Amino acid sequence: MISYYVLFPNHDNGMRLYRAMKEQGLKATIAPTPRQASKCCGISLLVQKEDLDEIRQIVAEKQIEILQIAEIEKDINPNRDRYC
Repeated sequence: MISYYVLFPNHDNGMRLYRAMKEQGLKATIAPTPRQASKCCGISLLVQKEDLDEIRQIVAEKQIEILQIAEIEKDINPNRDRYC
């Protein structure tokens, strides 16, 4: 399963896009930036693939700076953090 994350140079741009997406009725989840996408700390937005074109349009219209939209293969390990 592929997840889509919008990465930002700073927190302010992430929050601007988050608010703009909510105004448009688009679903977004504020998430930590996955290590596979970027080594720096920060927030990202977990978004749905079908919304990517509309997200790009919002970014252009509102002049929100993003670093990239990263496609990350979800690595679900049912034994992670299992100690017994």
